[in-house]
Amino acid sequence: MKKILTAVILWVAGYVANAQQRPNLIFILADDLGWSDLPAYGNKFNEAPNLSLMAKQGALFTNAYAAAPVCSPTRASILSGQYPARVGVMDWIPGLWRPYESVLAPQNRTQYLPTEVVTIGEALQQSGYKTGYFGKWHLGDDSSIHHPLQQGFDKAYTGKGHYNVQFAPPYPEGKGLRLSEAIADMSESFIEENKNQPFFLFVAGYDPHLPLDADTSLIIKYKNKSKVPGYTCNPIYAAMIEHLDIMVGRILKKVKSAGLEDNTLIVFFSDNGGLDKNIRLIPLTVANKMHFLAEDSLLYHATTNAPLKGVKGNLYEGGVRVPMIVKYPKMWKGGTRINDIVNSVDFFPSFVSLAGAKMPSGQVFDGIDIFSGNKIPERPLFWHYPFFHHGVPASAVRLGDWKLIRNLEDNRYELYNLKKDNEEKFDLASKETAQVARLSSLLDKWLKELKAPMPVPNPDFDEKRRFEWGDHPSQN
Repeated sequence: MKKILTAVILWVAGYVANAQQRPNLIFILADDLGWSDLPAYGNKFNEAPNLSLMAKQGALFTNAYAAAPVCSPTRASILSGQYPARVGVMDWIPGLWRPYESVLAPQNRTQYLPTEVVTIGEALQQSGYKTGYFGKWHLGDDSSIHHPLQQGFDKAYTGKGHYNVQFAPPYPEGKGLRLSEAIADMSESFIEENKNQPFFLFVAGYDPHLPLDADTSLIIKYKNKSKVPGYTCNPIYAAMIEHLDIMVGRILKKVKSAGLEDNTLIVFFSDNGGLDKNIRLIPLTVANKMHFLAEDSLLYHATTNAPLKGVKGNLYEGGVRVPMIVKYPKMWKGGTRINDIVNSVDFFPSFVSLAGAKMPSGQVFDGIDIFSGNKIPERPLFWHYPFFHHGVPASAVRLGDWKLIRNLEDNRYELYNLKKDNEEKFDLASKETAQVARLSSLLDKWLKELKAPMPVPNPDFDEKRRFEWGDHPSQN
């Protein structure tokens, strides 16, 4: 009996030790944070000391891309490991609509993350990880069907906004807190509850998404700070980035105090590029904070992605290239810059591989393992955003240094060599016809494989009203 008991104790001890060898995984997602907004990427006005420290202790990726230039499809790509055109969620939910344009944009196949998709939460949950999701979801409003609790997460609270957020399910402890504070509380509790077993924590903040709002003390701090030439220096936007950084700092501190720092992979990422102004050209700031920007152009301008061209809502670099910082002491000792090209579809296979789990069978995956320690291979990356937003409907492909953008309204091409011209100033389509042919062939093959829906001629086209915005058909 004693031998049996000893054997059981040893088996349990071995199981626990083996479980703890599997890394904890934390994914922190910012909302509308631009590539140029962080000090780690060269910004001289905003302050984010915790993210700067994270970059010094880990790896900073210079060529990281969101799979879409807006929120919902990028989130779908992370959770599914698939391009948005494959998932069917290609625009933010429900999307924008221009009823009198020359072409009519298609609609999302579903206005939620399809339940048949195996999510990264489900894959890790099935492999023995405890899973948590806190913050913005934006992948389906019906909490009884499309909530993270039904998509592979053991514990989850969703909500969006900055103050007085209503959580689903209710989270009474969050009343009166800023969302970033409540998410930090939730994350600290989740880490403490699961510190003795492998866990996957998805943290989805709302900063610095519109409307601009922040604590008054932080706004005043940046209002009084000297401006930096070439950057918008919006004090409320800067304050929101500091709120985001404080949340990240609390999570980093909790991981360290729990003794988990050496065995925890932490990824910081943004869902799309930064936003300069509202598409409807209205003030960006909540009413009770407008006085900080009275009679100021910053009422209408949040940030700039310079030197990158473009913004949230189009396929130029400023719309899809995003900040990405990763901390994992087992892989990076600190201060590493990684120029390899990665995409949000890569997180699913990368996390599953680190967890020692198996990729779900019967589901196509578009990403690769980028945390294997090997050089990330060159492969084409694709985008399909057939909507009017801060630009026209377009598709794009990047392979190596070259990026091709196809205008889906007039079928015109733009070609850029990003190694020489990451600002996309010089369109080489008329000179580099061989590159256009090569990349357009790859793009055509990919669009055909995914059966990507395209804009169609609009019978109600009205030249005088083409730039008017209307209610999206899915809202009727």
